[in-house]
Amino acid sequence: MRPPRLDQLDDLDRNLVALLQNNARESVANLARQLGVARTTVIARIARLEKTNVIAGYGVRLGQDVLDASIFAYVGLIIAPKHGPDVQKRLAKMPEVQLLCAVSGEFDYVAWLRADSPDRLNELLDQIGGLAGVERTTTSIILARKIDRGMIGDERG
Repeated sequence: MRPPRLDQLDDLDRNLVALLQNNARESVANLARQLGVARTTVIARIARLEKTNVIAGYGVRLGQDVLDASIFAYVGLIIAPKHGPDVQKRLAKMPEVQLLCAVSGEFDYVAWLRADSPDRLNELLDQIGGLAGVERTTTSIILARKIDRGMIGDERG
């Protein structure tokens, strides 16, 4: 069963999710105070949101100094037929792969990479390009973030 969409949640659930997205470690007491409800209500709502997979997990958002010391790149991948699942499994084992999306258009997948150095990025690109089933890659290094809502590059579980 698919989780409900955010627009299908009531105002309290949407506001709770927004507060947790801002700070997933916020205490239940503070959440209840901000929402104007009882602590038991917040506990029950969080449990239901987790059970229905609206909240799929919690993670760590890296500090700006760590992010600034990293190199980010998008990699478009063209995959040979029937190799998609194997390529996904191998990419999932690379901690520098922050996000992998199946996409329409020129590429089959787009991966978001975070590397500690240009040398490490080069090694990753060689590894990815050498995976069985990867026919071609195209890489774009991120030079600057012009709009950043904190969704890409976060460490998410």
